[in-house]
Amino acid sequence: MIATYNTNVGDVLMLITANDRGEKVNFERKGKVARIFIEETGATVAWNIFEAKSLLTDLSGNGQVKLSSDDVEILNKELGKSGFSDVLVHDSQPKFVVAEIVEMEDHPDSDHLHICKVNVGFADPVQIVCGAPNASLGLKTVAALPGAMMPNGALIFPGALRGVQSYGMLCSARELELPDAPDVRGIIELSSALAAGTAFDSETMWQA
Repeated sequence: MIATYNTNVGDVLMLITANDRGEKVNFERKGKVARIFIEETGATVAWNIFEAKSLLTDLSGNGQVKLSSDDVEILNKELGKSGFSDVLVHDSQPKFVVAEIVEMEDHPDSDHLHICKVNVGFADPVQIVCGAPNASLGLKTVAALPGAMMPNGALIFPGALRGVQSYGMLCSARELELPDAPDVRGIIELSSALAAGTAFDSETMWQA
C-alpha cells in the first residue's frame, strides 16, 4: 500500500492498494472515505480519505507518507464507520533495499535486457528484468520493490517486460535522485560488504 498526502486538492490522504493497469475506474464515497475501483471487475485499487488530519494529526507537506500500524488501525476504524467492509493491511517491508544479483541470463526477446535473480532478503530470490549495461553477477545495488514510489512519482508494481515477469526494478543513482549522481547509464553500485535486504539509506550507503 502506497500512501500519499495532498494538500493541493484539500486535506486528502490517498492510499494506493493495487495497479489499475490503465483500466477505467469509478468511485463511491461514504462520509470521509471514497473507494476507487475498476469499473469492469469492481476490484478496489485505491482509497481517498478526506479531512485526513482530523484522523492522523501529524500529516504535513505533500507527497509520500509512512503509516504506522496505529495509523492503519485508525484508518480501518474510519472505513468501518463509513460502511466499508474492506480492511487495510499495514506493510512494514522496506521498499528500497540493498539487492544482490545472484543469477543472470539474457532475455530471449531482447538484445539488451537481462533476467536477474536477485537476493532482496526474502527466503528466495526474486526475478527482476533489468537493462543496465553494468548488471553483473554478485553486484550489490538497490531494488525498488512493489509498493515503492520513485522520487519522480512513478509507482512500482509487479509487471512484465517483453513477456517476462519482473518483481520490481533495479535502480540507477539518477532514478533515485541521489546527490551528485553520475550522468551515465547503469544501476547504482554499492559496497559488497552491505547485506542484501537491508533498507537502503542514501546518507550512509551512497558515495558519488
